[in-house]
Amino acid sequence: MKAPRTAPRTARRDGALTRVTRDARPFLRARRGVVLRLAGWSLLEFVQTFLGGFGVARALDHGFLAGRPLTGLLWLAVAAVAVLPAQLATRGVFGRLADLVEPLRDGLVRRAVSRALSGALAHPVGTTARSLSQVTHQSEIARDGWAGLVLTLRSFVFTVAGAVAGLLALEPRLLLIVLPPLILGAALFLATLLPMAARQRDYLTADEAYAAHAGRAAADLRDIAAAGAADRTVAESRDLAEDQVRAARSLARWSGVRVVALAVCGRFPPLLLLLGAPWLLRNGLTPGALVGALTYLTQALAPAVQALMTMLSTVGGRLLVVLDRFTDAPPPPAEDESDSQGPPLRDHAPVAELRAVTFAYGPAAHPVLDRLSLSVAPGEHLAVVGPSGSGKSTLAAVLAGVEAPTGGAVLWHGRPVRGADATSVRVLLPQHAYVFTGSLRDNLRYLCPDASDRSIAAMIDALGLDPLLSRLGSLDAALEPDRISQGERQLVALGRAYLAAPPLTVLDEATSRLDPAAETRAERAFAALPGALVVVAHRLSSARRADRILVMDGPRTRCGTSAELLRTSALYRDLAGLWEPDEEPGRKNG
Repeated sequence: MKAPRTAPRTARRDGALTRVTRDARPFLRARRGVVLRLAGWSLLEFVQTFLGGFGVARALDHGFLAGRPLTGLLWLAVAAVAVLPAQLATRGVFGRLADLVEPLRDGLVRRAVSRALSGALAHPVGTTARSLSQVTHQSEIARDGWAGLVLTLRSFVFTVAGAVAGLLALEPRLLLIVLPPLILGAALFLATLLPMAARQRDYLTADEAYAAHAGRAAADLRDIAAAGAADRTVAESRDLAEDQVRAARSLARWSGVRVVALAVCGRFPPLLLLLGAPWLLRNGLTPGALVGALTYLTQALAPAVQALMTMLSTVGGRLLVVLDRFTDAPPPPAEDESDSQGPPLRDHAPVAELRAVTFAYGPAAHPVLDRLSLSVAPGEHLAVVGPSGSGKSTLAAVLAGVEAPTGGAVLWHGRPVRGADATSVRVLLPQHAYVFTGSLRDNLRYLCPDASDRSIAAMIDALGLDPLLSRLGSLDAALEPDRISQGERQLVALGRAYLAAPPLTVLDEATSRLDPAAETRAERAFAALPGALVVVAHRLSSARRADRILVMDGPRTRCGTSAELLRTSALYRDLAGLWEPDEEPGRKNG
């Protein structure tokens, strides 16, 4: 990776806390009422902590040591009874916690899905599976981490407040001994937050890289074995695993520093109090106040500090990193970095052009396309034919910019394919049409939201969607995908592409579920549009309607008119013999 690309990445990592905090402020402001209700329930925990140490001190000084055991027992009863309301508060706290936790997860999922859809539309060639991890795994990490952090932080604040208030009530000088180690340990702990977050991010990045490599290797096992690339794959796996181990060790070293901070906060205050007890007792501290202070330190302050530091060290860093990955927009794909500086589209250039294009599914796999050159002029109708497995769908994907070639160049309007141009240049319709639950109008306007009713009516007449419209009743009627046939789904998808009317339409067996008459009507409607049409044909009649036909037999290709290919291509003659009767039983739209 080049240096100019790593510097911004480092800068963004250093600002993770700032970015997450900036996004957290409006989230918390919108839920101020929930936070206040949580604080209200937590006041009972403050009361319990205060009465715990104060009751013990009064029980000794004013009860047992003063010769009044009944008074001592009453003060101990007060300290014990204070536990009951605090337990009741736990139920109220958990009841309000969902109002603060679930909206966070829902918001993160919406953000990840929105970013994934926007990225797929803007950069269809460079899309990744990053958002899938965010929706399924990272959002749950954020949800659970946020819930644990809220509970722990809330308990820490009100427990420490109750303990400090109790120490002040017993003897203010106690704070001179208790606070310094607490402050020192807290400062040491806070100093590890950002380095730990950075190491946590490095570890997650290494983990994602190893998972992505493992997924690619699992999907390409056949090609890896065929190409003899097993040793290289193992070496790459080893390097990625070692990166993960190094990140884990660095994270463990910083965890050791946190252990020291935890010891300073949790173990030093009681020890210093015992060492300073003779001086405090000589200067007016009562035995009950000393025992009460030890109660605060051992039963309230130390457990609260330890719980908070443990939570922040195990969950806080991971939560910060995960939340930052939702605020840190992924960089655009490398092939789109020059979008703003590319040459302008040339009006008179071919709509799409392949220049010595090679494509193979793996570094040493047999090429599906081998140095193929092809140009599609504006308004041209090109059919692609060939036996199953000959590379027709691969050609369609490369021509549409969905798959990047392993060699050569793909041009749209005279310049290299760019993700930013995809939605404005081409539409690719596969065999299996996508239809979503919604109105028929919304489905048809999916690629052209501004399409007028007049345009929709013209499209329905051109493609023959009248039966479907009549059965549904209106354009605004609900369209349920499982209640229409595969042929009707293909007609809806064809309608979208027709309304969009891009410069290049690629139909990859997108009419395979239509009968011959409906297929003829659809292809003639598209051929009448100003844009170019490329059809992966599955009937000879479809190929004969084209201006040119490209015959594919793996990497071997031949292009020409139907009459020319009947003279020059044995494969085309064989296909024509198999396809000959157009009177084959037609499949119906429904």
